Amino acid sequence: MSSHSDAIKFAYWVPNVSGGLVISNIEQRTGWDIDYNRKLAQIAEANGFDYALSQIRFTAGYGADNQHESVSFSHALLAATTTLKVIAAILPGPWNPALAAKQIATINHLTNGRVSVNIVSGWFRGEFAAIGELWLDHDERYRRSEEFIRALRGIWTEDSFTLKGDFYRFTNYSMKPKPTEPLPEIFQGGSSRAARDMASRVSDWYFTNGNTSEEIRKQVDDIRTKAKANGHKVRIGVNAFAIARESEQEARAVLDEIIAKANPEAVQGFADQVKNAGKASPEGEGNWAKSSFEDLVQYNDGFRSNLIGTPEQIAERILKLKDAGADLILLGFLHFQEEVEFFGKRVIPLVRELEAARDRELVAAE
Repeated sequence: MSSHSDAIKFAYWVPNVSGGLVISNIEQRTGWDIDYNRKLAQIAEANGFDYALSQIRFTAGYGADNQHESVSFSHALLAATTTLKVIAAILPGPWNPALAAKQIATINHLTNGRVSVNIVSGWFRGEFAAIGELWLDHDERYRRSEEFIRALRGIWTEDSFTLKGDFYRFTNYSMKPKPTEPLPEIFQGGSSRAARDMASRVSDWYFTNGNTSEEIRKQVDDIRTKAKANGHKVRIGVNAFAIARESEQEARAVLDEIIAKANPEAVQGFADQVKNAGKASPEGEGNWAKSSFEDLVQYNDGFRSNLIGTPEQIAERILKLKDAGADLILLGFLHFQEEVEFFGKRVIPLVRELEAARDRELVAAE
């Protein structure tokens, strides 16, 4: 095994949903329209970002009054870039695996293999009710997602694919053309036991909510141990909301203002909805199960990862997350275009320097 560590990857949340990435009345110079997002994708690509993750939302809620559909929006961003990979969020229930497999295979051919998928298991009960979709219990949602992923992979790799599942059925289905190798990567989110167990069996990547490096390490150890027993490998992405400023004081002042101007009704509405996610897991360990009001101001506990401070402080903390097992950092920002550029120019090079120094130490120690 090489002594050189793999460089940690960077992704950003695509703001294809209005209202930005914090539930706050603070100014957010972030647009949700396609022109803003095309430019943002080009800025991210030019400044060292590897991936962009589009969001899936069918109905308005807590300040997100407008939402563009994730797969078609992802395709538009891929068409505007040349190296950036875009992860399209897909929700079993509204999507059938045959449709998803076909959509993604086509986009794979149109974009030189740069499209991936994020299989979202939960999200909002009210949304499912509004569009007439059955809302399953927590662990059943993950069982369905696992079957969805097995169906995707089967369709992408086999001729005459047959599956007699509890949720999906296929009989001698051959889809052509299949996606080019390597196959589109499959991401999933979650923090619950059901989510971690599913990742250890079928997913390429596991996204977890923001947390301390100690808590991340516990999840990583659990998933990797189980994955190894299953003869499977899974990589880990960690959510974080970055506030990089010239001084720590300035960065902390921004965080204080975000929380001071938080919209309590919208945060509470979000909290009520997500209780159907994390807290609904049998062991109460899912996403948001232990989130405070301050945590919930940023959808995926992004403040907990503590990437708030100077570029130097943030780079050091990213290395700690990497040491805990993170392979990718998924980032949200207040003012996306300018902050993605600042992060790419000021933080990512410092992370690469720290990684290179670490590699030199490993080589010297051999």
